[in-house]
Amino acid sequence: MGQTTSRAESSPVRPVGATGGCPVPHDTLPATTTPPASCPITHDAPAKPAQCPIDHQGLNPLNQMPQLAQAPAPNQTIALPLARTESSIPRDGNAKWEYPSPQQFYNALVRKGWETPEEHVETMVDIHNFLNEQAWLEVLKWEKREYSADDVQLARFKGRPGEMSPKARFWLFAGWLLPSHFNTEPPFDRHDWIVRRPQTGEEVRYVIDYYSAPPEPDGSPVMSLDVRPALDSFASVKQRIAVATEEVWAKYREQKKVDPTRHD
Repeated sequence: MGQTTSRAESSPVRPVGATGGCPVPHDTLPATTTPPASCPITHDAPAKPAQCPIDHQGLNPLNQMPQLAQAPAPNQTIALPLARTESSIPRDGNAKWEYPSPQQFYNALVRKGWETPEEHVETMVDIHNFLNEQAWLEVLKWEKREYSADDVQLARFKGRPGEMSPKARFWLFAGWLLPSHFNTEPPFDRHDWIVRRPQTGEEVRYVIDYYSAPPEPDGSPVMSLDVRPALDSFASVKQRIAVATEEVWAKYREQKKVDPTRHD
């Protein structure tokens, strides 16, 4: 239950840099007998601390993302679709989550400073939506073990791509020790999903690590998801231990079927 593998096409993105400097050319000011006009920027003022470029006051509290406009980005050359796709993931008792339109998705990439070929954006949106649907199916498998009703909802979520989970760190260390047995690449993304159980009012946090798996023989990329409840409650810890134990026994029984003469 821990990991599921999903196939999908992908496109690379890369950050773009920027240069800075005072906009006033000080060395080209003409000589004069009167005091020259001063630069409107106060260079000797104390520097302000670095700040996050995203205005957190304007974030949607449900997904920790800014409201994305549907208007074309500056220098955009291709018209992208504005239609949004409804997911299968309930947000509450009356509505489901909607995926961003290709235009909103592209605007989000531009906002993060990632250069992306515009003609690949629609494919990237399809991959994004597909992975989220697969992640939700994995969440439902976990939920069925602890919650009998079928009305679970994704209350809110947050992307945490720069933060590796403890489990991801463990497997990365295992890959460093035994590269022939374990993945040596860290996850390329991480999400934390808060799942609500309406019948009890309980909320459970799930951690989702997104990995790039070995490609298919034809070169098609493969992606793997590691979905599990976070270890922040006794119930989640017990559930994780139970599932891990079941998986070990399942592998043992499978080996016994392959080699029935084996005696331990």
